Amino acid sequence: MFRSKLKTIFLSIAVTGLAASLIFFPRESFEASTRGLNMWWTIVFPSLLPFYIVSEMLIGFGVVKFIGALLEPIMRPLFRVPGVGGFVWAMGMASGFPAGAKFTARLRQEGQLSQIEAERLVSFTNSSNPLFIFSAVSVGFFQNPKLGVILALAHYLGNICVGIIMRFYGNEKPNRNISNEKKFKIRAAMSSLHQTRIKDNRPIGKLLGDAVNSSIQTLLMVGGFIILFSVVNKILYHLHITAILAKAVEVSLSFLSFPVMLSIPFISGLFEITLGSQLTSDVQVATLLQKTVITSFILAFSGFSVQAQVASILAQTDIRFKPFFLARIIHGIVASLLVFLLWKPVYIRFFSTEHTSNALPVGFFGNGAWLDSFYHKMIEIGPLITIFALAGNALILLYKIRKN
Repeated sequence: MFRSKLKTIFLSIAVTGLAASLIFFPRESFEASTRGLNMWWTIVFPSLLPFYIVSEMLIGFGVVKFIGALLEPIMRPLFRVPGVGGFVWAMGMASGFPAGAKFTARLRQEGQLSQIEAERLVSFTNSSNPLFIFSAVSVGFFQNPKLGVILALAHYLGNICVGIIMRFYGNEKPNRNISNEKKFKIRAAMSSLHQTRIKDNRPIGKLLGDAVNSSIQTLLMVGGFIILFSVVNKILYHLHITAILAKAVEVSLSFLSFPVMLSIPFISGLFEITLGSQLTSDVQVATLLQKTVITSFILAFSGFSVQAQVASILAQTDIRFKPFFLARIIHGIVASLLVFLLWKPVYIRFFSTEHTSNALPVGFFGNGAWLDSFYHKMIEIGPLITIFALAGNALILLYKIRKN
């Protein structure tokens, strides 16, 4: 009871302080809010919406069950999750956070995952998409497209390591529903696909409408968190709370022989990865390796902004948030260590300017590459996609209201 009352008091004071800060720093809050809205408006919404809609339809049509039956012999021994986890893993890497949490929660609601399996799965399917790593961070912030290779390797290999570590989480007995003779058989997978389609007897039009509605609702929630934490991060900076927290980090950075100037970018990155990565790239006194290590940790930790999005999605199920949060810390540490381990054999050997004979051409990853072109094209047409998608969703909701 005492702990509950203490929590109530703390939350009340925190929200009251935030409201007062919005009044005292109106211009700074507005600029931070505009920055968060612009990011969601131009990049996040149009890039994630197609993935979310198609994934919802794949689940409804039973394709995910089909994939799960085929991947069961791989995912079960490696990560102790059902084969459908392979679909969540792939979509999480392709579309970025919080897709892993969304699809895990959806499969848990359908009963395709147990609680422990869902907590294992969501722990290692949370990752940044390649578009953000290569275009926004490597090209946009560091002006070094080749740096995206080392960041991506550390990020995705780190997630695999987290998945292997989290397989030891929980003590439930393994699911023996799939017999050995059915493994790898297309017939069993096709049967699973058909049965799932029969159970979900919604017409194609209704299935598509529900997929659009569910996806847009999730992305609206994501946009709200992006804007909120962009404002919170800015306010903490102007209240000098970020500097106070950075003092505690300076001790650890000094122990690692890192410049203390990286402390404020590190703290900012704990709240919001975009700002943290940008501030890290601007530190002149740090070496490129040191800045890459900090950025790798920030990307893996995901920031409290993304974690709040995941917590909101998981709250709709019985999946606990604590394992996910611990996995983010593990991922941050592992991804940082992987940058150290891969720096010389990968970046220095193949991409350093000192070894130009072995270096890949800049255009392969940088200016003129399809990923960079797609990023800039998304900035141009992203707002139009967002407007048409929101208008379409409004029409669908209006039709449902009139029909009822």
